[in-house]
Amino acid sequence: MKTLGLIGGMSWVSTAEYYRMINELVADRLGGLHSAQIILESVDFGEIEKLKLAGRWADVGAHLAAAATRLESHGADAIVLCTNTMHYVAETIEDAVSIPFIHIADTTARAITAAGSSRVGLLATAFTMESSFYRDRVASHGLDVLTPDAADRDQVSSIIYNELCHNVIRPESRALYLEVVGRLLAEGVEGIILGCTEVELLIGPEDVTVPVFPTTLLHAQAAVDFALSDR
Repeated sequence: MKTLGLIGGMSWVSTAEYYRMINELVADRLGGLHSAQIILESVDFGEIEKLKLAGRWADVGAHLAAAATRLESHGADAIVLCTNTMHYVAETIEDAVSIPFIHIADTTARAITAAGSSRVGLLATAFTMESSFYRDRVASHGLDVLTPDAADRDQVSSIIYNELCHNVIRPESRALYLEVVGRLLAEGVEGIILGCTEVELLIGPEDVTVPVFPTTLLHAQAAVDFALSDR
């Protein structure tokens, strides 16, 4: 089994989900008492978020690239960045290491294509929904990505930062998310990307009438595919 290097802490809540999912997937595939070989570097999200809000993306990239370099030096065979938004600096991280970087948007796009969907809605942080880095990466696979309107984007993002990142799950927030999903469905989307790693704590496939693409789970599956492959 190959060793996965996880860059986590953004937030700790979603990173705990990554750890759980990856280990459960390995146990399901190998049986017995098998679990994943993981090296985790968990950063201080408060410091990373300050840099992001100040527009100091070069510093964010340097910080996360240094984490990736340390993971490689300790024996990681691939890097898994446990967050969607910070994939904004994915290229900086990739350039810092010689081992594979498993990109969350690529794993999501492949799942969308496999499901036969071509027009999807994106629920994520405001930054991820409003910037092009994530939408363009998914769109490069031949897909059309829609986002909610400005008011809905603000509400979706506020719930992520003020509730889900603190492991607070409110039925009222689930209802609001489903209202946003309903408006995206009215625009003709054929699937919904849960494009923030905490969103899967709030809604899932059972809540929506079209295919749902949970990026954390899809990313974890891709990581386990790599860990158990012969490559």
